[in-house]
Amino acid sequence: MNGRGKGFIIILSAPSGAGKSTLANHLVQTLPGLRLSVSTTTRAPRPGERPGHAYHFVDQEGFRDRIQRGEFLEWAEVFGNYYGTERSNVDPVLAQGEDLLLDIDWQGARQVRACRAATEVVSVAILPPSRQVLQSRLQGRGSDDPQVIARRMAQAGEEVAHWEEYDYLLINDDLQQAQAELLAIVMAERLRRERVGERARAILATFQHPSGDG
Repeated sequence: MNGRGKGFIIILSAPSGAGKSTLANHLVQTLPGLRLSVSTTTRAPRPGERPGHAYHFVDQEGFRDRIQRGEFLEWAEVFGNYYGTERSNVDPVLAQGEDLLLDIDWQGARQVRACRAATEVVSVAILPPSRQVLQSRLQGRGSDDPQVIARRMAQAGEEVAHWEEYDYLLINDDLQQAQAELLAIVMAERLRRERVGERARAILATFQHPSGDG
């Protein structure tokens, strides 16, 4: 338990190549009491990916069955594959007083906000400094052919267009600065009055009922 009661959800959304995964991993490694949610997907595992670590891998029929049973907090179809966050991977973590980091796109973020109280969700949009920089980063990976890069760039335009729906905007121009800014956002959110109110009331009670200290 974190002393704040129930944990909250932190959403990170960004176009491919904006550094979201790097920022998310750094935050989880740096900040105690924070877990990275493992999404469920229908895409095939990539070399080195272990089920339950990078993703929970299922076939399309299994994914659609979960949709019908209402088992997803959010889900979306991206490039012909399904991605989603199962409720069973969210609620137990929050109930234990830990915070949960969701690496999802604007569609998923919108679904989460629609079904959760505002105090339960903090959303951060990560933006590249420019379209040119993003394209250069994608090309610099050397892992995608020009058609895939063009498709990712088209998707990036749609992703960044929804920046006004987020609580915070983080421009990843300098990685170290972006890491510090993201850490500051989460630390500040943990200290919000509504999150520490229960502990504050307990402290207040000690002043109202002194224990005979001299």
